[in-house]
Amino acid sequence: MGTAVDDDAASEFHEFFERHHAELARLAHLLTGEPDAADDLAADALLALWHRWDRVRAADHPVAYARGVVANLARSRIRSAVRERRRTTLFWSQREDRAENPDVPGVVDVQEALRRLPFRKRACVVLRHAFDLSEKETALALGVSVGTVKSQTSKGMAELQRLLGPLEAPRRMSTAALPAGGDGGARR
Repeated sequence: MGTAVDDDAASEFHEFFERHHAELARLAHLLTGEPDAADDLAADALLALWHRWDRVRAADHPVAYARGVVANLARSRIRSAVRERRRTTLFWSQREDRAENPDVPGVVDVQEALRRLPFRKRACVVLRHAFDLSEKETALALGVSVGTVKSQTSKGMAELQRLLGPLEAPRRMSTAALPAGGDGGARR
């Protein structure tokens, strides 16, 4: 059971939400150009406001504060989308031509083994060995540290060796071994 102060704060926030949610969603839509994301961004902003409601309600202009939160979330979303596009571009710009006459059973085995790896390990192994990216380039493409790339590549290669049997895993995989559509329905 809440106190009278908690109930007052909840009531004030509810009023604020009802009065400004649509406006904040419109702002998010105009900033991002994504109508589907607008409600989510507005809801995320309002959730952040609720967590700081004591500070927000004491502000001179709570709506201006809310607009600032929406703008910051929209900026983060746009930056994230730009980073994702860059990663995708980097990944596909490094593609080599498909191998002629690939070892089909071997390709199928490697594809299946890759699908079994968790996404980050698989991405590190593929970028490092199939696309011959450096550790730094792989880290940039995935948005992780170089140490994470080293660790995940090592663990991924060890798991591939275990999955593919006693023969040494190839140092360099042909891009023909990559699943069509990139993802192969692997878990993340």
